[in-house]
Amino acid sequence: MPLNVTCSATAAHQAAVDLLAVAVYAGDSIPSDTTVAALDKALDGGLGRAIQREEFKGKKEQTLELDTLGKVPAQRVMLIGLGDTDKVRAPDFRTAAARATRAANAAKARKVGFAIPGRADPETVRAVGEGLVLGAYRFVKYLTGDRKPKAELTSAALLLVPGSSGVARLRTALNLGAQIGQCVYHARDLINEPPNELTPPALADYAARVAREHKLSCRVFDKKQLMKMGAKLILAVAQGSVHEPRLVHLTYKPAKPSRKRLVVVGKGLTFDSGGLCIKPAAGMGEMKSDMAGAANVVALMAAVAQVQPAVEVHGILGIAENMPDGNAYRPGDVFGSLDGKTVEIVNTDAEGRLVLADALAYARRLEPTILLCNATLTGAIVVALGQRCAAFYATNDDIAGMFDGAAKGVGEQFWRMPLLDDMRDQLKSDIADIKHTGDRWGGSITAALFLREFVGEVPFIHCDIAGPALADKPYAFYTKGGSGQAVLTFLRLAETM
Repeated sequence: MPLNVTCSATAAHQAAVDLLAVAVYAGDSIPSDTTVAALDKALDGGLGRAIQREEFKGKKEQTLELDTLGKVPAQRVMLIGLGDTDKVRAPDFRTAAARATRAANAAKARKVGFAIPGRADPETVRAVGEGLVLGAYRFVKYLTGDRKPKAELTSAALLLVPGSSGVARLRTALNLGAQIGQCVYHARDLINEPPNELTPPALADYAARVAREHKLSCRVFDKKQLMKMGAKLILAVAQGSVHEPRLVHLTYKPAKPSRKRLVVVGKGLTFDSGGLCIKPAAGMGEMKSDMAGAANVVALMAAVAQVQPAVEVHGILGIAENMPDGNAYRPGDVFGSLDGKTVEIVNTDAEGRLVLADALAYARRLEPTILLCNATLTGAIVVALGQRCAAFYATNDDIAGMFDGAAKGVGEQFWRMPLLDDMRDQLKSDIADIKHTGDRWGGSITAALFLREFVGEVPFIHCDIAGPALADKPYAFYTKGGSGQAVLTFLRLAETM
């Protein structure tokens, strides 16, 4: 059931909730903060004593919890540090809100209140709406009996400073943020689904359902249509699986026609065994998340339908399953492509770039203003940037700056990597137009260079999200498992355009 998110100018110490979370700026003046002071008075000085005892300073993401012993309507109070006042931005409020609802789930609370300091603005309140919903996320679809959660968080209230003006406008911003958070759930749900349930046709069907719900146009190309189209690389990757591949095209068009067109492509490997170059068993279980790029595209398109930016947005999903059997593609094979280039196969575990090559060639025909690709593409990028930062490559500095600004604006970690042309020689083949992998070193860069071969002169951004797509534990506004990292960045890019 969707979390019911509300907004009111109610004094925090009077809120009838199970958990009351109060966001505070860092410094020694916490006990004199209007909301904290009122709570402390209602708790007979207990909150102030706890702040002093625990040396709570409001540092970023520092928390303090205590039981109210029935002295106020809320059962528990939680202070959440925002950090230094002059450094706090809207994404910090999103993270604090997510910590509040995450803590509420852990405490088996059904109602949570979240109070923020000072006067709120629509951007901050939208971020709070996103955070309240994103922090509340849990994937419990397959839990039964004692494993099923005993309580469900049903409502979250943003508590504005009493006397706040423009509450109706802020409520609209909060609701939009909550809707965006619900859209990100699509990415998380898809990534968390087991691969026996989420086959390529099932992922395509899910995307089509989302399109219907949000009044988006949708085209699904099946195996026969892909053969007719000439998408030979997608078909090659799918040869070893009993589940046929798909290519999905989702379209959002603004009410007023726009010449600007953002096309976002996602890698949708519903499971990647490595094919004949089979992966070690230890890492294979996480390969159900190899469709995170496509999952992000589904979530993005749902969010775009909610925000309705004044730019045309297309989402392209290249979907297949990479399995080993007697019909699987092999190292040494050569295949044509939708682009027309022939490709020599070197390693069947580098299948994602093959699926993307055909998807990008299809996307290029849409004449994008910006063509954006996202994929859990290489382990090399995780070595370079760790598990919480994604990479992006861009073919020109203007779109790189625009993308970097979008990522920073929403608080998602991306780092620009170089497209080093001298590494292009690693992709030279003796028997085909191009090889699909290079040497081990700089593997994420050569993967990006390979993809660039299929986009022509279109302004191109490639995001390698292999690190943060699947989180090993909760952090910031992400939950354990499928994170949906990058969806908010892509949405901000569309709004910026």
